[in-house]
Amino acid sequence: MAQEFRSTGSQITNTATTLYTAAAYDAVIGLRLANILTTAITVSVWIDDGSVRYIVKDLSIPPASSVEIVQGGAKFVLESTNVLKAQSSAAVSVDAWVSVVQQISI
Repeated sequence: MAQEFRSTGSQITNTATTLYTAAAYDAVIGLRLANILTTAITVSVWIDDGSVRYIVKDLSIPPASSVEIVQGGAKFVLESTNVLKAQSSAAVSVDAWVSVVQQISI
């Protein structure tokens, strides 16, 4: 079975924003967050698997800066129906880019 690489962008606000919903066993291989404001913000990213499982909680991002949450060969697997979500401390404040490998073999 061939592996499919996908990526998607989202804008994170001060309400829970869905970044990615897994359809099968999908591996998140990249997650970058960029603060697009001129003031510092905090951001939380979590997996919703029926409960909240934080990847980062209240991470501070300086103005006009970015942070790579998943990098350097790190990855995590989302099972079917798991949802990757994020929320910022300010409205329309973070651009997010998520890269995944869909339907990995387990």
